[in-house]
Amino acid sequence: MRERPRARRAAAAAVLVSVAVLASASPASAGSGGNSGTGSWHRRFPAVHPPARSYQAEAYDPALHEIVLFGGTGTRGHLNDTWAWHYVTWHRLHPTHSPTARANAGMAYDAVTRQLVLFGGYDGTHWLGDTWTFDGSTWTHRHPSASPPNATGPMLFPDPLNGHVDAYGGYDGQFYQLETWRWNGSTWKHVHTKHPAWARSTGVCVLDPSRHVVVLFGGLGDVNPDNTWTFDGHDWTLLDPQHHPPLRWGAAAAYDPVRKQVVMFGGGEELDDMWAWTGTDWKELHPQKAPSGREGPRMAFDPALSQLVLFGGRVGKKAQAGDTWSS
Repeated sequence: MRERPRARRAAAAAVLVSVAVLASASPASAGSGGNSGTGSWHRRFPAVHPPARSYQAEAYDPALHEIVLFGGTGTRGHLNDTWAWHYVTWHRLHPTHSPTARANAGMAYDAVTRQLVLFGGYDGTHWLGDTWTFDGSTWTHRHPSASPPNATGPMLFPDPLNGHVDAYGGYDGQFYQLETWRWNGSTWKHVHTKHPAWARSTGVCVLDPSRHVVVLFGGLGDVNPDNTWTFDGHDWTLLDPQHHPPLRWGAAAAYDPVRKQVVMFGGGEELDDMWAWTGTDWKELHPQKAPSGREGPRMAFDPALSQLVLFGGRVGKKAQAGDTWSS
């Protein structure tokens, strides 16, 4: 049982480094998949869109009413541009200040400070540990008195209790992390959990507000990350669902309030499957049409469309996608 994670360690580290280098949905019950149970995808053709990329940071900003995208790995290296999706198209933002170019950073919206919080990533040389906030017009480099370890693939998410941003996991170049941290608007504070989730990076970690928990699945790690956990703001709980997706890292995932489910697509070595977390179990969705298999796409829910919006991903050893899909 433990030989499998060890054998994967070298490959996992290589993936993390290479990653950085290089139509409306209908309402559904918690047990169904939405869109008549299929989760069907529709290709969008916006007049303007970001250059192709993977492993960008992405989150919905309810103060802006837009999905915000930052950085990632493009066809010519790392990026530090900022874009926003508004209803039917992308538009580039021009903040006065921006974080340095990077891939696989974590980003989430802080409902208390009404800002996006970005942490970590990898710039091709360094595992990063800087914190930035975005207020809709510019990025601000923060200088907290305490921070999580420098890491690529940290998972950031809104805390289910207080609306601040929490951070979990990541890979620091030697070790996978298992600590949980909370941003209070000025600094990070270590959250001492009794049962920490097993250390990992680049997994799915999404707030399910209908059940007041964060859902964690997969990723890369020394100890088997092929499992599902929930976090209630105090502690992590290891679950034992009857079904679960194949192990993956770098999947796109977001909470869909129409389906009332956390939805996950792709990841791993260019997977093209789609799954939904019902609250007690994983259910595979079988859309009639879907994006091609890809690693490192990103996804967020757009309330204006009442749909999930997916962008980008890596579709080959070096090829990057620049297409937009909704479901």
